[in-house]
Amino acid sequence: MSGFLWKATARNVNRALREINAFEWEGDYRVEARSRLKELLEEGMDEELEQYLGRAKHERIGEGDAEDYRNGSYLRHLLTEIGDLILRIRRTRKGFISKVLEAYKRRSRSVDQLIMACFVLGMSTRKVSTALLSLLGEKVSASTVSEVAKRLDGAVRRYHRRKLEGGYRFLFFDGVVLKQKGAAKVQKKNILCAYGITWEGKKEMIDFLLATSESQNAWEGFLRDLYERGLEGKLCELITTDGGNGLRNALEVVYPRIPRQHCWAHKTRNVLDKVRQMDQEKVKKDLQRISHAKNRQAATQAYWSFCQKYRKAYPGAVKSLESEIDDLLSFYQVKLSTKERQGLGAKDLQRAQMALWRKIRTTNLIERAFREVKRRTRPMGVFVNRASMERILYAVFFHYNSKGQEVPSFLFTQNA
Repeated sequence: MSGFLWKATARNVNRALREINAFEWEGDYRVEARSRLKELLEEGMDEELEQYLGRAKHERIGEGDAEDYRNGSYLRHLLTEIGDLILRIRRTRKGFISKVLEAYKRRSRSVDQLIMACFVLGMSTRKVSTALLSLLGEKVSASTVSEVAKRLDGAVRRYHRRKLEGGYRFLFFDGVVLKQKGAAKVQKKNILCAYGITWEGKKEMIDFLLATSESQNAWEGFLRDLYERGLEGKLCELITTDGGNGLRNALEVVYPRIPRQHCWAHKTRNVLDKVRQMDQEKVKKDLQRISHAKNRQAATQAYWSFCQKYRKAYPGAVKSLESEIDDLLSFYQVKLSTKERQGLGAKDLQRAQMALWRKIRTTNLIERAFREVKRRTRPMGVFVNRASMERILYAVFFHYNSKGQEVPSFLFTQNA
């Protein structure tokens, strides 16, 4: 059964659990299976103890026997795939430890693998407990899930150190703020994010970094690390950013030759902040006439109309738009690839081109990925520490990157 669980995919973990329930444990077989497993484990431990002592239970001690003696027994719970077992554990005066039981610890290894799978596939600690209740016949506490999740630390380190491929057509960089508990008060943590779309259209959260700020030094350190690991950007057509000065200056140092696109979502918010609320909807629609135009020429005409229309009433809004207009229109230079154009008529070509531009004119792809992070952490309020923040971010992004793919077994090993 555990082999089946290792192959659980990001899309169907809930269905997998239902199938296992229906297939494996119909009728009263679970009760019988629990009873038989209890017998096997206790028999194995008794045989192991006899070998250790060198004599059977009622056999007198002889010359050369181990200098240890039986000392009663105690009861211990063991959580397995078929529910909770109450085992009678034999003791000795010198504290003999059974290798049979040590292999199982408090939970069988396959239960830990299942807990880890649920965590990686995007379930909160409470949802893991609920999801596994019907399968295991025993509630798994949130603290147990957290304990198992700590094994992700090794996988997180490998994720941050892995070699990167350079085949990204588009790169996106943005900073997101999350809350972390501090010694005296809640602290805000900046998460620097790198996201990419390959030439085959695959979307991926490439990496992230917990930073104290979004300064040029922080961004430059993050970008240089990505570059040295293989993200040289030689095939990249466009980099879309949130427009912060720290990131902009860092890109000038690390990726100076790649065209840059200022995120329209960020710029729209900046412009609307300088407009009275009663006029914001109207101004927003006029901004969209620029960002959603059918080509750069139409966008430029819409831009000049916007400036003429609002320069007197909202000079600050117009100035904000003017300062970034070249980078705001960069995405119009990106054209469909030869492969993307194959077999398309004139109307379909225009629709496909507009769809491509829609993907690359904002950093919304990063913001969407963080919606799941915030959904996962909403019951927690804030992260307990940096390690827990890294674990949750990695688990969510691994799930996000692995949609439709098999979850690799290294995540569920004892050393992961």
